[in-house]
Amino acid sequence: MGKVLVFGHKSPDTDAICSAIAFADLKNKLGEDVEAVRLGDLNGETEYVLKHFQIEAPRLVKTVANEVPAVYLVDHNERAQSADDIEKVDVLSVVDHHRIANFETKAPLYYRAEPVGCTATIINKLYKEAGVPVSKTIAGIMLSSIISDTLLFKSPTCTEEDVKAAKELETISGVDTQAYGLDMLKAGTNIADKSAEELISIDVKPFEMGKYAVKIAQVNVVDTNDALSRQAELEAAINKEIDTNNLDLFVLAVTNILTSDSEALILGKAATAAEAAFKVTLDNNVATLKGVVSRKKQIVPVLTEELTK
Repeated sequence: MGKVLVFGHKSPDTDAICSAIAFADLKNKLGEDVEAVRLGDLNGETEYVLKHFQIEAPRLVKTVANEVPAVYLVDHNERAQSADDIEKVDVLSVVDHHRIANFETKAPLYYRAEPVGCTATIINKLYKEAGVPVSKTIAGIMLSSIISDTLLFKSPTCTEEDVKAAKELETISGVDTQAYGLDMLKAGTNIADKSAEELISIDVKPFEMGKYAVKIAQVNVVDTNDALSRQAELEAAINKEIDTNNLDLFVLAVTNILTSDSEALILGKAATAAEAAFKVTLDNNVATLKGVVSRKKQIVPVLTEELTK
């Protein structure tokens, strides 16, 4: 087998980037030729992580079939979230912790999906199962992934498996999880220099929910007014995105990492269905989602249930 590329989803977060790097490291140590790449720009949090551990960012690609015949996927499986030409290559394996949707392959593959808070938690298991020791640097970035996806263990997606993996990786990396983790999360909340278009695309994922085309974006902040004070320009950017991509619904979750609540800016012709899903009433297109911090567990499932009735 020749060279294989591994990558996470578009609009990559820390787990998408760091899990790709870690998975490539594992495969290379097992004798394969694997390169981690990325499908989008880095966010501030991920830049902080890579700089801290002195790791070069994976190179940016838009298509993969022009380079390799086969790929590995981490932290995603849905076609709309993957490389633009994903249907032109063979997917050899998937390591993921999300729902499985709109995914099929030509041939059997290795598929590892677990209901944990972070892909890196699963990859940590793969190292142990393969008998490959985790280096200090790789342990650091996998720990960073877990911190990011679980919001320092505050997210309802966090499991005992994530906590166990984090403790193991903390020991290997020598990182103080609480001190480093808070600094890392705060690094991702500086949005002052971002345009409205950038804010709604930093961490956005498309979904097919029944007959509806949906995009859900999330921005982490320490003060929701940092984003909502710019509501008019955010709405303009979102409406443009809705028109350009024929979306039925766009949800921007502005998540306060200190209070573990979110303010949701919701636009689109299916906004009424979103109100029903979250059991809220929109006020000027905004609603408070108390205790909601996880797109995967607290936003996608309730919207999917409502939109597929």
